[in-house]
Amino acid sequence: MIRVLKKSIREYATASILTPVFVALEVVMECLIPLLMSYILDLAQKSSPDTTRILILSASIILLGALSLTFGVLSGRFGAIASSGFAKNLRKDLFYKSQEFSFENIDHFSSASLVTRMTTDVSNIQMAYGMIIRITVRVPLMMIFSITLTFVLSVKIALLYIIFVPVLGLILFLIIKLAMPVFDRVFHKYDQLNASVEENIKGIRVVKTYVREDYEKEKFEKSSDEVRRDFVKAERIVAWNQPVMMFFMYASLTIVSFVSAYLIVTTNAVEMGIGDISAIITYGTQILMSLMMLSMIFVMLSLSITSMRRVVEVLKERSTIENPKAPVYEVLDGSIEFKAVSFKYSAKAEKYALADVNLKIESGQTIGIIGGTGSSKTTFVNLLSRLYDTTEGEVLVGGRNVKEYDLKVLRDQVAVVLQKNVLFSGTILENLRWGNETATLEEAKEACKLACADEFVEQFPEKYDTYIEQGGTNVSGGQKQRLCIARALLKNPKILILDDSTSAVDTKTDAIIRKSFKESIPNTTKLIIAQRVSSVEDADKIIVLDNGRIDAIGTHNELLKHNAIYQEVYQLQNKKEELAQ
Repeated sequence: MIRVLKKSIREYATASILTPVFVALEVVMECLIPLLMSYILDLAQKSSPDTTRILILSASIILLGALSLTFGVLSGRFGAIASSGFAKNLRKDLFYKSQEFSFENIDHFSSASLVTRMTTDVSNIQMAYGMIIRITVRVPLMMIFSITLTFVLSVKIALLYIIFVPVLGLILFLIIKLAMPVFDRVFHKYDQLNASVEENIKGIRVVKTYVREDYEKEKFEKSSDEVRRDFVKAERIVAWNQPVMMFFMYASLTIVSFVSAYLIVTTNAVEMGIGDISAIITYGTQILMSLMMLSMIFVMLSLSITSMRRVVEVLKERSTIENPKAPVYEVLDGSIEFKAVSFKYSAKAEKYALADVNLKIESGQTIGIIGGTGSSKTTFVNLLSRLYDTTEGEVLVGGRNVKEYDLKVLRDQVAVVLQKNVLFSGTILENLRWGNETATLEEAKEACKLACADEFVEQFPEKYDTYIEQGGTNVSGGQKQRLCIARALLKNPKILILDDSTSAVDTKTDAIIRKSFKESIPNTTKLIIAQRVSSVEDADKIIVLDNGRIDAIGTHNELLKHNAIYQEVYQLQNKKEELAQ
């Protein structure tokens, strides 16, 4: 886990090294000050104190204090640079990694979970890293130097500290061990809470339409309360940390003070002087305060270890779809062939989503795909651009297996207008340029004409500079679909896939779009998934899918004569049209 995370330090390695160096120097200065103070106290008790020596020691203490302050400021500065830089790189690595994921990988991690990992989890790791390079260096050094200097002053007192430290350390370990499983549960519930919020915000119009605000509030309250309960439980356990620490601190200091006073009295200040007891108590305070800081580190680490595991899980995830070692960079044409293709979404799944599909499509043909809900129409076309890979068999595009192509080249030549149309915040032109970032305004206008989007874009006051809100909420469903089609056309693809992408468009506009495709992009292979028979009836071939298998292939007239599924769909839709009239 550490090996994976440390790769994100990169350019902040220097700051990460300088931080503990300055911390170490700060600790050395702090530990020397009590020793010099003890010498001053011992000199001051003499009948004729050496004033010059006292002044030199006092000046030395002031110098050490100034150096300690300087080193402390420098360690804090470099520590902040290192931890915030590390977090920046970690977020970047997580985001870049998620961009590489296939649909299968994305199915494994929910979007809410990925958001939590990039925000809350990375923040926890950032705080932990800042502690690791500062406090986890400071604590052991402070304990080592303080105990060593205590040995110099009094072996007996130092042995007392050595007895206290492991006992207290064991108690702290038990507290953290009890708290860790609770923190693990909290982050899983954080994912559920974020998922609830994300789902509500995305579907806020549906929530308001069905007047389900109270239900959503109750659902959020329940998720939020579960997180609260687990955090309270964890904090109750961790809350024992400070009182236990304070008890041991005061108890040990009381015992040390008693033993020190006893030694001074019984040995007539020969074995230990007043200055020594002052330094020993200071060192004891430093040792026990270091332990208290160590307990804080354990609490933070117990919280962040779960975050680390979750972040590393994403970083170690390998995309199920990768570029071949020697990729092909040219797609010759839009021909398609399925050879004994079967596919299932999970290796553990008992049933294939697609089974034994054999099919050949010539370049430039228009193919309609029709079938009931769950017949795997979308799955069928997702295999063409390698959004998923086949479980068995192979898919050929341009005469070559899709697994042989460079992914970017393949996906540029196989344009997909997905079932769920998404527009991003920005102008209409910026959204269209997702299809071709170098497209001119004239090219964008031409694509919009083919998609019948120009008629409403030109009516906007700002035209192609009209700002689209996040998710395209300020345009209608039909307008959104047509803009998404135009965006795909700007790619100038060899294969164009419309996955139920004209469902929100009226039949007249749908017909105009299909006609413009036939006339303007005759060499592009067009695959149209539709629920309406009218959207595919003039296709060169129509594929009827049923339960993941090809039930029939033929023209509109052929299927009306021989295929029961197609006949049923056609008759039902015609009855609806007749009733509507």
